[in-house]
Amino acid sequence: MNHFTTVEHLSASTIHALLQEATLFKEGKTWMSSGAPLIANLFYEPSTRTKLSFEVAQRRLGFQLLDVDAETSSIQKGESLYDTVRTLQALGASAVVVRHSDQRFYEQLKDISIPVINAGDGHGEHPSQCLLDVMTIKEEFKSLADVNVAVIGDVYHSRVARSNVQVLKRLGANVMLAGPDDWVNAPELGCERVSMERAVTTADVVMLLRVQHERHTKDGRKDAADYHEQYGLTLEREKRMKPGAIIMHPGPFNRGVEIASELVEAPRSRIFKQMENGVYARMAILKYVCAPAAEFMAHSREPIKEMI
Repeated sequence: MNHFTTVEHLSASTIHALLQEATLFKEGKTWMSSGAPLIANLFYEPSTRTKLSFEVAQRRLGFQLLDVDAETSSIQKGESLYDTVRTLQALGASAVVVRHSDQRFYEQLKDISIPVINAGDGHGEHPSQCLLDVMTIKEEFKSLADVNVAVIGDVYHSRVARSNVQVLKRLGANVMLAGPDDWVNAPELGCERVSMERAVTTADVVMLLRVQHERHTKDGRKDAADYHEQYGLTLEREKRMKPGAIIMHPGPFNRGVEIASELVEAPRSRIFKQMENGVYARMAILKYVCAPAAEFMAHSREPIKEMI
């Protein structure tokens, strides 16, 4: 049984296989799980892109959906995460997709005997977002090797940054961080901290992060206009980007804060392509956790191999 909870446990071979599967799904290949199994979606935090793209992916693969409303379920009566997921397992769920405010929530589910997919754990990781981001970069540059990626903004509170940095570095990209000093204080990521000028002018990928106001203390919040001027992708900064460089953002984006409104759908922007790729990446993840290992790679065009 495969879980999909952290990129820490994904080998380069497995990431390569997932990317191949996602690409095949995007090209129109199909796969239907036998018996139309039931998949439970359990979101304790708000979500638009992640939740809906998982639902679209599930429907395209022929799964039945069990959507749990955390606001109206027994969660409000104090039911634990384990007991809720164990109930879903007892009701026949074949896998569960969970978003939770607790970092590494999945460690509470080690005795659950169905696959667990992490749709975001606190400010820990966001592995499915990582896969769609890597897919988007690979479509653009064919390989991750020596691609310069600038991750800009609220790195400290970003689960997207924590997953993406790990995988990008593992696959050969050069990753640098930029943003306010107190938000880029993440030495465990092992990345060089650079100025906005260097980030914008040397990156092949300018990856902006949402300012996560809900995770900040009152003293740690910053004025939106000041942030945009100092660390946002302004129209003037975009003009200094390299030819062929692209803009990415995991969403939801704050127009006029992380990114000038005019740049959200600019020619360089791949923001909505990321959202599109989210469906195919999550189809690949669902197949990875639900299909037998041999079947998972049945349509691969090349052997699984370590990829940089």
